[in-house]
Amino acid sequence: MLFSVIQEPPAAKVAEPVLFGQHKRVEVKPGGHRRTGDMAATAAEEAAPTSKQQQKLCSVCSGVLSGDQPAACGHSVCVSCLGDTSKGCPESLKSLDKPEPAKQNGTEAEAPAINSKEEQNQDSKTTEEIKIQEDLKESEDPKKPEEDKKEAELQTNGAEEEVKEEPLGPDDVVCDSCIESPCRALKSCLTCLVSYCEAHLRPHLENPKFQNHRLVEPLRDIERRTCESHKWPLELFCCADDCCICQDCVTEDHKGHNTMPVVEARRRIERELKDKQTEMVKTVTSAENAINKLQLNTVSIEHSVTEVRAVIESQFEELQAVVERAKREVAEILAGEEKQALKQAEGIRVHLEQRCTELKKTQAQVEKLSKNKNDVDFLQEYSQWKKEATDTSLPGVYIGLMDRLNSFSHVIVKSTEELCAMLVSSYIDKVKETCKNDKMGIKTTVQAIVAAKQNITLPNPETRTDFLKYAAQVTFDGDTAHKFLRLTEENRKVTNTTPWQHPYPDVPERFENWRQLLATESFYMGRHYFEVDISGEGTHIGVTYKSIDRKGSESNSCITGNNFSWCIQWNGRTFSAWHSDVETPLNVEKFTRIGVYVNYTQGFLAFYGVSDTMTLIHEYKAEFLEPLYPAFWLSKKENIVALVAPGEPLPLKSPSPPTSPANGIVSKTAA
Repeated sequence: MLFSVIQEPPAAKVAEPVLFGQHKRVEVKPGGHRRTGDMAATAAEEAAPTSKQQQKLCSVCSGVLSGDQPAACGHSVCVSCLGDTSKGCPESLKSLDKPEPAKQNGTEAEAPAINSKEEQNQDSKTTEEIKIQEDLKESEDPKKPEEDKKEAELQTNGAEEEVKEEPLGPDDVVCDSCIESPCRALKSCLTCLVSYCEAHLRPHLENPKFQNHRLVEPLRDIERRTCESHKWPLELFCCADDCCICQDCVTEDHKGHNTMPVVEARRRIERELKDKQTEMVKTVTSAENAINKLQLNTVSIEHSVTEVRAVIESQFEELQAVVERAKREVAEILAGEEKQALKQAEGIRVHLEQRCTELKKTQAQVEKLSKNKNDVDFLQEYSQWKKEATDTSLPGVYIGLMDRLNSFSHVIVKSTEELCAMLVSSYIDKVKETCKNDKMGIKTTVQAIVAAKQNITLPNPETRTDFLKYAAQVTFDGDTAHKFLRLTEENRKVTNTTPWQHPYPDVPERFENWRQLLATESFYMGRHYFEVDISGEGTHIGVTYKSIDRKGSESNSCITGNNFSWCIQWNGRTFSAWHSDVETPLNVEKFTRIGVYVNYTQGFLAFYGVSDTMTLIHEYKAEFLEPLYPAFWLSKKENIVALVAPGEPLPLKSPSPPTSPANGIVSKTAA
């Protein structure tokens, strides 16, 4: 009979209930944190019969026998194992390897009867002794298992060949109960926190004691499904704290919080991410369409400018001798208008491309996150992503073009007829006035497709909490920093180190004469807010266009000296406001933390002193044509500007705190 011939050393060993409890030896590893052995042993103890004197176990599958079913070898076997010829009796296999019984006092010890009551009473002890003997034999003769295996292969010649299992791959999960010969795990038990191969999984499938255990596909990092504090499976998701918790966490740190099973939480978040992804696809499509429209606008701008230039040429041919100077001046004004329009379009395009890139990157992260099949990993990565994710909102825009440059032609023709004696002054003055008129000239028009009526009607924020709702992550752009400025703390702090230069590469974006730098991020459409800590007199904080000249030494290359930059300065005693090379002294006390608020749509820019209350330092109202970039000028040595992360605690109060209304309301000072 096959019960006395076939040997399957690994399967026969692991099928015994004693070895199921042995998993305790696997889980004791340096640095281990899980209670795998305890839980597995507890589960095994639950499955073990309460009294071996009252219950008998199948010698093959260790199941409880409903009645004696003796096999040919004389051992008790259940009906299912008796009919399966591929299984061998482990008791008979052990008897083949047992040494001859020792003699006591010259006489051979009598062998106990198979079904005697004494063997039943000492069954547990006998099993442990057999296991110890097998371990000793394996340690004394390590080649024995190989010899047994060869002998079994010879004895089973002519029987069905077993299907050879594929070798373990790098991504395969190993059975935790297979000590000597690792096998591929078939399932992982979230109750035992152990992975089992086919042989060690049998008690979970056949013994009713394990019917409440949760079996899942093999998990490599099953420890991560365990609470570090309570060592229970992470089966719940806390909606309040956005983290996975166990059943004990609900009654402790997360008491009273809204929780749900991780599977349900994943389904809910997947729906939210799907909606978010749909919105991002629409936003990216809208931005790409706007970029294409801007490219078309560039061609239209050039075409319109060409038409006006032709009119200029034809009119000035008649008065070339007299109006040569006027011709140059008018042409320069028109070229400036063209340059302004092109810079505006370029600035908007750069901003939209930057936002598109960020949105595509976020979209890729969301897609990667959505493909994660592991519930806990998914939720943990989602929580981490949610904390680090930046604002991905970008209102849809419609790019248009206001082209009224034909007004230039009318002015030129009329002026030629009326002011031949005063050509130079007449042309220059009137063309400049035309450029200042918003209804004349040429520029790109931007309108939000979805009008944010709430933002239009909502008042500007008053408390710091209100301002932080629009907080933006801002970092310094190292490519713009002057060589006397040192960047530290991951480009969030800048110091004027004059006269020490830094080996920055020469790039077109870098300021060459003014000790200035810009931020990487830009503000366009909607509301934005950021904070900085300043130190040293002569520090300037403001905003400007990306088109500011980087290499010039004139005042229009500084954020204080042109009409597209707005800033404030701390001079050691008080603040001053600068715009178009005009300084406006302000009667405001010292603040070390400055908040900058931009409402781009309404053309509103304000600077605040940040303390327990928000004190208005100065405000500007203007029509912004390009995206605004935070700009900083550190005019003196040891000037320091540090960007503040949103929500970072306030610095220590100065000896003379500002007197402002209570409840965090903005205190407006005369600007």
